[in-house]
Amino acid sequence: MDPFSTLGIARRYDVDLAALEKTHRELSRALHPDRYVGASASERRSALAKAVDVNEAWRILRDPIRRAEALLTLGGVPVGENREPKADPSFLMEMLEQREALSNARRTRDLEAVHRLARAIRARSDETERELSLEFASGVSEALLPKLGELRFYRRFLDEVSAIEDELAA
Repeated sequence: MDPFSTLGIARRYDVDLAALEKTHRELSRALHPDRYVGASASERRSALAKAVDVNEAWRILRDPIRRAEALLTLGGVPVGENREPKADPSFLMEMLEQREALSNARRTRDLEAVHRLARAIRARSDETERELSLEFASGVSEALLPKLGELRFYRRFLDEVSAIEDELAA
C-alpha cells in the first residue's frame, strides 16, 4: 500500500499534519459504515477495506519513522532495523551515557532530571527529522538509513521517558 496515494498527497517526508488529519477525517466520514447500510454486501466490504487502508495510511504518515520507512520502501530501499548500517560508535556511546543518566534519574526518582534528559533528546530528534526532511527532498537513497536509525534510538529513549514519568507520577 502507498499511504501517500491512499490519502492523496505527494510522496515527501515533509507533510502538513493538520491538513493530513483533515483529509483523514473527511475520508473516514465518507467511508463510514453508516453511509453504506443500504448498499450491497460487496460495496460495504469495499468501503470497509478502503476505510482500513485510510486508517493505516494515517497511522503511517503521522509517524516520522514509519513515514520515512514508507518513502524508502516506495523508493526501492529495503528498510528495517536489521537492514540499517551499524550506528556510529561515538553515537552509540553517547546514547549509552544518556540511558545511564536516565536510569540514575529513575532510581533517584529525579523527575526534573528525567525531563531535562527528555528535552535534550527531543531536540536532537527534532533536528534529525529536519535533516531527514532536507535529505529526502534531495531524493531517496540508502544514505538516509543512518539518520533513520538515529531517530529509532531517540524514539526508544523517549518511550522510556514516558514510562518513567508514568511510574514516578504514581
